[in-house]
Amino acid sequence: MLSNRSCPVCNNKQSEKINAYSPEDWELVSCNQCTFVYLLNPPKYEALEEEFSWEKLYSQKKLKGGSTAFSGLARRLRSLTHRQGRSRLERRALKWFGPGKVLDVGCGTIIRTQAPIIPFGIEISKALHAEVDKEMRTRGGYCIHSSGADGVWDFEASYFDGAILHSYLEHEADPNRVLAGLHQCLKPGAKIFVRVPNYGSLNRRIIGRKWCGFRHPDHVNYFNVQSLRKIARNNGFSLKILNFIGLSFDDNINALLIKNSRRLDNKDANE
Repeated sequence: MLSNRSCPVCNNKQSEKINAYSPEDWELVSCNQCTFVYLLNPPKYEALEEEFSWEKLYSQKKLKGGSTAFSGLARRLRSLTHRQGRSRLERRALKWFGPGKVLDVGCGTIIRTQAPIIPFGIEISKALHAEVDKEMRTRGGYCIHSSGADGVWDFEASYFDGAILHSYLEHEADPNRVLAGLHQCLKPGAKIFVRVPNYGSLNRRIIGRKWCGFRHPDHVNYFNVQSLRKIARNNGFSLKILNFIGLSFDDNINALLIKNSRRLDNKDANE
């Protein structure tokens, strides 16, 4: 496990444990300064390659199950919106990014864009990387086997026309390093599509610890709109919510981060 980390949003080191949401060995906390909720002691990147890889933990989550009548309805709605969301992303990608190069961080085995977009990816799981890299190369791109926090810095400045963080930022122990790297490798005005679990959802408030967004230890950040906007602003992006209508009932936040001219320094970010 990593050493106890500071708040990813405001860098404050003081936090309070949320006992109701903290299973054995893992400490979910709320920042004493900005109230952001995050895992205090996430696994090291090396463990995410195999031991705590996404595909293994996702399978375990499905087997455990556990639900109420309300969560069962929410699960069916998520399944429907997931299929619709992937199709919608493919349709909108060309509008958002144009016919250029798009980087998908934490891509898994899915290529979420269609030609003429050229797909690139970063994937930390060894098994998933090997599969998607082969497919991306047939379309002119490739996938790096790396953590997102390191991999984004392997590309030259202003290289990409857009990026995708689909169900990724909730997994990343150092989201600021990822967003900073994307700011340098994206062209001016480029957009990032972001999808993260919505900690502010009504479903989480009703279901509590059985909420679908909780998955320990690979979900390490729990964003609401306010915290997502703040971390985006700190790293030089403005935020546009895509599913604003009905967001309180949605288990996910879908948004675009739009690259501004500069990142904020520490003084500006804390204002």
